[in-house]
Parts: sequence; structure tokens; C-alpha cells
Amino acid sequence: MAVVSVAVFALTELAPGNIAINTLGNNITPAQEESFNKQNGLDEPAVTRYIRWMVGSDWEAAAAIDDPVRRFYDAQNQRYSWWAVEDDGRLTQHYSPDGNQIMERERLDNGLVVEHLLGDEVWQPDPDDPSREIFWSVNPQGRAAMWVKGQNAVEWTPQLASWTSAQGAPERYIPLQRGLLRGDPGVSFQTRRPVVESLWTRLRNTLILAGLAFVVVMPLALVLGVIAGLNEGRWVDRVLSLGGLVTTATPEFVSGTLLVLVLSQWLGLFPGAVVVTDEGALFANPRMLVLPVLTLTLAELGYVLRITRASMVEVLRTNYIRTAVLKGLPRWRIVFRHALRNALMAPITVIMLHVNWLVGGIVIVESVFGFPGLGSYILSAALFKDVFVIEAATMSLIVIAVGTQLVADVAYTFLNPRIRFA
Repeated sequence: MAVVSVAVFALTELAPGNIAINTLGNNITPAQEESFNKQNGLDEPAVTRYIRWMVGSDWEAAAAIDDPVRRFYDAQNQRYSWWAVEDDGRLTQHYSPDGNQIMERERLDNGLVVEHLLGDEVWQPDPDDPSREIFWSVNPQGRAAMWVKGQNAVEWTPQLASWTSAQGAPERYIPLQRGLLRGDPGVSFQTRRPVVESLWTRLRNTLILAGLAFVVVMPLALVLGVIAGLNEGRWVDRVLSLGGLVTTATPEFVSGTLLVLVLSQWLGLFPGAVVVTDEGALFANPRMLVLPVLTLTLAELGYVLRITRASMVEVLRTNYIRTAVLKGLPRWRIVFRHALRNALMAPITVIMLHVNWLVGGIVIVESVFGFPGLGSYILSAALFKDVFVIEAATMSLIVIAVGTQLVADVAYTFLNPRIRFA
């Protein structure tokens, strides 16, 4: 997972696209783009940004400010706010209106914020250049910032439909985040909201859809595959194998569209689209999930069925099964006691590999039914080059992939006693 995280970060960095232009439009000036990149740390070396993404930057900011920093969640605005913790316990933010004065914003216990002007004693000599005076703190935008006295630079801040400029811009910024390992992968450039909020909602929706599809398709495919394998060469085997081949070869957008046309438009049995208006919409109207689950079932059923069938046929031809037949054991005992467990080895591998596809690879199904899941979320982020969303969502899929393979490895030891791990 550590190696893959480096690969994901590197590929995201190498992907074409300009985050500033994607976020702010093609009409931004070079000065606005430079200010945007500096405020969001995009002008820093890739190694620095990777470390901040993984383990956060609050520790780096605390070292620069020489004070701890604390994060609060503003539920009304759905944003995080960061504050410096002074020696006396006060929570403060600072900004400079002209590059020579420092205004302090203090957060009171009741949540209100008061402002007052600080004196010149707050300026300290720059360790790297004693001829300059600097001041480190947290600014109202949630970044650790370093102001240089007398440097009246301009800071450009994007608003909903325009830009605002302010004098007294800091020379250096440290975007504050706690890091992926502590549950904070950053803020989305597209929505300007914490990634973890929208990511969890999309992941939860996809887990519901994928879980329902898994519960339906996997037992059904295993049972049908075993039936086909036990009836090799007969009409049951031919019908199931041919049907599985047809469903597997049919693209999801074709089967999904066909199901919408027949079951929704013609018969009116189920909704043809998934409309999620609030967090409880999927539970309030579970009929919306029927057609997406059926589409996923058709896409997965044939593949797992044919793998199970082939595995069962291979096991039934082994010498120990022939010995059991010659000894006169009942057929049901041969199948369920001796053949089935070994025949499930290959299907278990395939099933666990397909769990990751069910979670992150169902972009087409989500697009057909308008389902707000993780696959469409990653696609939208990739087109926008919303790096924090791409990286966090991809790492979520990697965790699922590694976890399911671990489950498969453990399951092997129960299916085949000969497999043991030291």
C-alpha cells in the first residue's frame, strides 16, 4: 500500500491538466494563477506535497509558528477552520491589511470572533535574512502564513463568481491538513469542501449497491456453476454456460438500458433512475436500487458461473474423486464433502478480485442510472484533476483490494487444510 501510494501520487502529478485553470477558469491572469498555486502549496516540491498529503502539515506549521495549531469544524459552512493556540490558551488568526501592521482575530469560548491591532513588537528577525522582519501565524483562510514587514504584496482569493484582491499578502504559505493517515486527505479544489465528507458519502452509496449485488450474484453464480459442472455436457450445462457467456459479453450500458426500457418504461415496475435528495433516500425508496443491482448481476453472473463450472469439472476428474466413486460413497457426499471445497478455490480468488471492481469500477452502471457512487466521483475528479479527491478515493480502493485479498488468503486455509501459513 505504501508503494502504491507513491505510484498514485506520481501518476496524479504527471497527468495533464492545470489545477488553477480547471478550478478558476481560462481567464485567470498569471498573477492570479501564481497566487493560487502558492496559497495551496502547489509550488512546493513533489516530495514535500507527498509528505503533507500522507502525514499532514499541522506539525510543520506548528514548528514554523512556534505555537500549536487546532482545527474546528464549521457545520454551517461545511468548512474546517484552523487557529493558532497562544501560550495563554487563546485561539488566534492573523492577517495584514498593508504589509506593515498585523491584525489579530481571537476566537472566544462562545464562538464569536473579535479583532484588534497588534504592535510592532510581534515582528521578529528572519533567521535566513536578518535584514528582514517576519511574522508567522495562521491566516483566516486556514493556512499557516509568513508575512514580511514592508512587503505589500497582493493576494488573490477566488470567490463564487469573481476574484477579490487584498494587500499585505504573505510571502509563504503552508496549507493546513492532518494527512491521509489521520483521516484528512485535504480539501477538494472542485467543491472546496473537505474530501473526507464527500468521499465517505460516495463510498457508502457504492458499498450499499456493491454489497447488494454481491449478496445476490455470488451465491447464485456459485450454485449455478456447481450445477453446470455436475451436469457436464448435458442440456443444463449448455444452457447455463451459454447464458453466462451472453450476459458476460453484453456491455453494462446495453443491459442497463434494456432493463430500464422493459422494467421501467414498458412495465413501470421500478424507477429508471436513482434520485438521491438526502442521506436516507436509498433506504426510503430501495426500489431505486433494483435495476442497478440487476445490471451488475448480469455483468458478474456469467463470469463467476463459468469459472465455478470449470473448476468443478476439473476437480471431478481428479484421482481422489474417482477413488471415492469406486469405494461406493454416495454422490452427494462426494460432491459436498470432497469436491466442492476444492472446486471453490478458483471462484473465491475471482470473487475477491471482483469486489474491488464492484466498488470502484462500476462507473458505467452509475452513469446509466445517475447513481452518486464512488466510480462516478473518481471519474469527475479525474476530468477536473482534483488531486486530493483522486488520491484519497484511489487509496480507499487499494485498502479494499488489499483487505479482500487478505480475506481470500485466510479463506483458503479453511477450504484446503493443506494450505497453512507459518
